[in-house]
Amino acid sequence: MNGVDQTMLFSEKYVSIKYVKSSLKKRNEALSALLELSNFLSVAQEFEPLLKGALDIVLKNFDLDSGRIYLMEPKQQALVLAAHTGLDVSGLERVGLGDSFSGKAARTKSFIAQHTSELDSEERAELLALKGLKIIICVPFIVRDRVEGVMNLGAKKVIKLGQEEIDLLMTMGHQIGVASSNARIYRDLQEKLEEVQEKKETIKFFAYSASHDLKSPAIGLCGLMERFYRQYGDLLDDTGRLYCKTILKTASQIATLAEQINFYIAARELPLSIGRVNMEEMLTQLRQEFAGPLRERNVSLGEPSFFPDIMGDELRLTRAFRNLVDNALKYGGERLSEIRFGYEESEDHHIFSVADDGVGIKEEDMKRLFHFFQRLETSSRTEGSGMGLAIAKEAAQKHLGDLWVESAPNRGAKFYLSISKRLKSSDRKSRNEEGTTF
Repeated sequence: MNGVDQTMLFSEKYVSIKYVKSSLKKRNEALSALLELSNFLSVAQEFEPLLKGALDIVLKNFDLDSGRIYLMEPKQQALVLAAHTGLDVSGLERVGLGDSFSGKAARTKSFIAQHTSELDSEERAELLALKGLKIIICVPFIVRDRVEGVMNLGAKKVIKLGQEEIDLLMTMGHQIGVASSNARIYRDLQEKLEEVQEKKETIKFFAYSASHDLKSPAIGLCGLMERFYRQYGDLLDDTGRLYCKTILKTASQIATLAEQINFYIAARELPLSIGRVNMEEMLTQLRQEFAGPLRERNVSLGEPSFFPDIMGDELRLTRAFRNLVDNALKYGGERLSEIRFGYEESEDHHIFSVADDGVGIKEEDMKRLFHFFQRLETSSRTEGSGMGLAIAKEAAQKHLGDLWVESAPNRGAKFYLSISKRLKSSDRKSRNEEGTTF
């Protein structure tokens, strides 16, 4: 920094210099080149275009004729060509780490520049000379003290390299090495994600197919067994009637489980169909559905003085609340006498609750409550799949909310289901019409 600049810095309250790319290049070409490469590497993600673009920037800023980028093999035994420009690369696709020019740079983590005529390998020297190169440069990519690869640069004329140019090439090489390492990790991650997605789709298809294929014969078996029992039950002894009832019960469980698996897959995979939901009508529907079990158990179903209309997926929400009521009946125990709906709100969510005065839930059971196929010891001989709460929680999360419980032994249980207030209507017909062109 000269004296004028120092005076300015000490005499002025602040220094403000507008960023102008052309002005920066005039003041500091090395910094301008580094900035150009950095900007490019910060945007590019695809592996091959990233390396090719970076190589072109280096060649342009140093007025060189050709370049190659080699990356280290996973086993660290050789360098493999990953990008090139300005040169026929036949015979140069792979470089060993023995005594080769590039191998030496990689082994010693050193910048090397040399006349092609002075290469140790006469065969390599002749090959490069035939391609018109007089000077070759090798820049190692050193990332976290590990050689990621090398960049070979070639000139068809004699050039001068000062320490400033060497430092700049080494810094640019480091930048390319970091970017290529990250790009390689990103590419591997994408491949893993695609593999996981493929497996996920396979599992989902299998689960759906298996549950679908199980449901029909299970329902058929239920119907057949019911008819058999009605017509021939009087001819059977106690053991035969017990066998019939066991078969009927098992077939019913299979059908219910198959249906619940389909519900869960739908809850996870199908997009929400958002519309206005009349919660009071939903509660009336649930009251009618559970009228029989509620009457048999002598359980009342209470409701709040106000239930707002909300935006949500009516089918999913109905299923979620149905599962919560069903859960209270199954696990409330003999002391259960009331199930009560509640409502409150926060700034961002509607918060509904389904509470009961049953036996409550043990702390150790609460930890696994929302997992698959979990049934508690307090189920009162009611058939179920153990998936009801998992389906309800999935529905809540799809609505940008959650499902949780407060409970203690002999003090009942209270499940809370929150639903975001920011859900918007999803008019599929209008969306499809707007996005369709012919």
